[in-house]
Amino acid sequence: MLEELDIRNLGPIREASIAPARGMTAITGETGAGKSMLLSAIRLVSGDTAESSRVAAGADEAWAQAIFALDDDALAADSGNHGQDDSSRDADDGEPAALIGVAAAVARARDAGVEPEDGELFLSRTVPASGRSRAVLGGKSVPRSVLGSIAGELVTIHGQADQLKIASAARQREFLDRVAGDEAELDAYRQAWNELTAMDERLGRLRSQESSARQQADYLRESIDRINRTNPQLGEDEELKSRRERIENAADIAQGVGAALGALDASQVDADAGGASAVDLINHAVTSLRAIRVGGEFAEQADRLESINADLGDVVFSLTQELGDEGSVEDLDQINGRIHELNELTRRWGPTLADVIAWRDKATFDLEDLDASPEKVAELEAERQSLYSAALAAADTLSAARTKAAASLGARVADELSSLAMSGASLEVRVTPRELSDGHDNDREAAAGDSAGDTGPLEPYGRDDIAFLFTPFEGSAQLPMGKSASGGELSRLMLALELVAADVRGGSDQTFIFDEVDAGVGGKAAVELGKRLARLARNAQVIVVTHLAQVASWADAQFVVSKESQGAGDETAGVATTVLEVRDDQRVHEIARMLSGSESEASLDHARELLKDSAL
Repeated sequence: MLEELDIRNLGPIREASIAPARGMTAITGETGAGKSMLLSAIRLVSGDTAESSRVAAGADEAWAQAIFALDDDALAADSGNHGQDDSSRDADDGEPAALIGVAAAVARARDAGVEPEDGELFLSRTVPASGRSRAVLGGKSVPRSVLGSIAGELVTIHGQADQLKIASAARQREFLDRVAGDEAELDAYRQAWNELTAMDERLGRLRSQESSARQQADYLRESIDRINRTNPQLGEDEELKSRRERIENAADIAQGVGAALGALDASQVDADAGGASAVDLINHAVTSLRAIRVGGEFAEQADRLESINADLGDVVFSLTQELGDEGSVEDLDQINGRIHELNELTRRWGPTLADVIAWRDKATFDLEDLDASPEKVAELEAERQSLYSAALAAADTLSAARTKAAASLGARVADELSSLAMSGASLEVRVTPRELSDGHDNDREAAAGDSAGDTGPLEPYGRDDIAFLFTPFEGSAQLPMGKSASGGELSRLMLALELVAADVRGGSDQTFIFDEVDAGVGGKAAVELGKRLARLARNAQVIVVTHLAQVASWADAQFVVSKESQGAGDETAGVATTVLEVRDDQRVHEIARMLSGSESEASLDHARELLKDSAL
């Protein structure tokens, strides 16, 4: 939701701040007052081309900033998608397909290194009187294309200059899928498509191999055999070096262990040795201390000695196990031989045995792709044929869902247009599945073909050609959207489309801005237009630039753009545009002015009545 729009030195507007309502906001004012500058500000922060001519006279630069409030669900939605594989991304814009709207905007902001602050995103643009503009996201300079990609998920502008977006086949497909609610079918198709294209890439690599690739395969095969013959085990080299060190120092170890045992317990070295062991001496000391009938410190010292004696017993036992474990010269020869074999492996594929084993495992997998034997290619081609058939079946399921939704969408839009002073207007949403190249749609096996990479009628989003064909009035030619209607008619058509989408899918997290939607409308049709904008605003934020009181009266908030003279003399000198919110009596006076151009008692009464009646 657009929480605040701030403007400085943009065209005739020196300074303005607008806080739109959560529901519907109307922007009104006399012709030429500067209402278009508000849309210019939105377009600036949306990454549009900056024109220095828009900078107010005498100012060094123009500046616009939009603050968007984000809900908690949108902030959390991206956490599970960060790091997602590129194969699941939208082919048009690179974004994970599961993320749309505010969640996608948050993801793109994070990709740009900006974290939303206190649940808000700040998008701003500075346009100097001379020089290059500067785009800023959350206080960080970014390319203006980043602002455009983020704002595109947050704001949808329906005006004469913006209608060409929906004229693209990709946008029409996205809109139909949104209304169809075919996420499950679309995800199933994307998975099938990704598996098919991955197999095509693998087959392509196999078929394009030359002698260098075959040499690489021979090298990998020989290297894997060499490593497997040696059969290294993790940590084996370190263990062998430790054993070798013990054997090489066997005499020193035996002498040291013998001397230590002789001092601690001579009977472990010589069964006939006399004299008390260290363990016996400590036991004697413990007994002596226990014999003292005064407790306290003597008992504590006896306890400490017993604990020491237990540890000492463990040491004696461990040292005893070391006696006679020196190894032999034959063992040393075997160990050195094995260490040499392992060193040869680490020298070529190391530096560690873990690296050698990892290299072998990866090389085994790589060898499968480099092994371009006829049998291997035939095996993969059969698998590819199966994947193609699965993708074709998933595309058919997706087509069926789109076709069903298209018929409903066209009928419901026609009903809405009838109430928007466009009786006889209609919209056909045409879904045309592309035919298989051989003309046999049911022959999946033949359709798979023999060459990898030939996906026939399939593309990343199915096999459908989708077209929105608009008839503006009964008897007129049916033409693609964007080529068959005026700006006002297209704005009303987009309103009808958004209304149907909101009714089908529920609330939207976007901000919709309508300009020229009331062109050529008046009387009862204007009331219906305002009512439908208010209806859309129940589930989304709506901002409408209008000159009709019958439309503005439905708004939850109204801002008036007006010119004020700042000084005497020349009429154009000191003229500034102000943007003020009108409420209560001020709003009644503005509605009266819009109705009759005056603020007579009759027009004021009419304005009050209109405001009272403008409620859903």
